[in-house]
Formats: sequence, C-alpha cells, structure tokens
Amino acid sequence: MRALLTGGTGKLGSALAERLREAGWTVVAAGRRDGDVSRPDEARTLVERAVAGLGGLDVLVNGAGGGFAPRPVAAVSEADWDEAFGATAKGSFFVTQAAAPHLAASRGLVVMLEDVAGHQPWPSFAPHSAAKAAQAMLTKVLARALAPEVRVCGIAPGPVAVEPGSEERRAAETLVGRVGSPDDIAGAILFLAGAGFVTGTTLVVDGGRLLQTGRPPDA
Repeated sequence: MRALLTGGTGKLGSALAERLREAGWTVVAAGRRDGDVSRPDEARTLVERAVAGLGGLDVLVNGAGGGFAPRPVAAVSEADWDEAFGATAKGSFFVTQAAAPHLAASRGLVVMLEDVAGHQPWPSFAPHSAAKAAQAMLTKVLARALAPEVRVCGIAPGPVAVEPGSEERRAAETLVGRVGSPDDIAGAILFLAGAGFVTGTTLVVDGGRLLQTGRPPDA
C-alpha cells in the first residue's frame, strides 16, 4: 500500500507511520514543515509531491490537527478557533480534495483520524471538540461525494499516546482498564484498508471510553 499520512511527524503520527511500514506499506509521513494543509495550494503541493514519490496513492490518512489545549470557554479566542479548525477540518477537506483523483485511480481509501472528543462535549476543549465533530461529518459527506471509486472512513481514538505519568488516570476512563497504543490505531487502519465493503462510518477505538458516564478528561 502507498500511503500519505498528514500529522505524520507528531507523537502518534510518527508511531503510526513506523507500524504501517512494518506491515509492508510505503508511507510519506508529512508534518507542518511540509506545508500548511489548511491552505488549498499547499495541500495540493503536498499531495502531488507524495504521489510523485510513491508512484501513486492507495490510502490517505488525515491525521493533522491543532488546537488541543484546555481553556475555559470565557478564555477562548478567535485564534484558538482558527488553529483547531485549520488543520483538522479545512486540512482534511483540502488534502482529500487534492488526493481524490489519485485515490479514484487506485480505488483507494481515505481515513479520517477523528477523536472521541467529536462525539462528547468537552467544555475545556470547545474548539477541538467542534473541529473533530466537523471532521466526523466530513467522513460521511466525502464518502457520499467520492463513491464508488473512493471509500472514506473514520477512526475515533480514545486515550492513546497519553502524557507520561497520566496513564493510570486515563486508563480509568476506559472500560478495558488501559490506555491505547499506536498499535491499536494502526490495526484499525489496516482493517479498514482490507474492508472493501465499509465506507462512510467511524470505527471507535477507545477501549469503551464513549460508554463511560464520568466527567470529561478536562474536568
């Protein structure tokens, strides 16, 4: 598989790229230095560069994001909103738009790396939760728009690659009693790549986080 992974140089993204390569994939892992994906021209340039290097494109993983910083509602600024929606929502759209013809040629797959925050109200992460909810809607919108040549699916991780020292607290948020790992997310990507009858839906990989009735992680 030939894949482009945006957000591929961060803590989770770099680990995902490594695990996909171990599975035999050829991966271009792009970070912020490779372009601002919220800008259509830079998104197109990134995609064309990746396609040229890979010799085509089979999978696009939209993992770029921003604005994950706790702030009370009264302290949220316009800049916070722009940062959250820039890479997460605009970037996912414009990179997919640019990649769509190449993915259509290979009957490929788009994976949106969403977040359970897009399905739960997290008061101290209002821009992030809203941006992830928008990205989750793009999963459905683009699945319809690009069918039947391209499938579009989402993966909504729970607590994965958490900050050192917070493992026990974050594990308590789940039903399985542990935090997730990049292997859990990579396994979901590999599953979706082989699941040709699955599109327009989100695979929640959260250890049961969404079923918990406790307070959000920022409380």
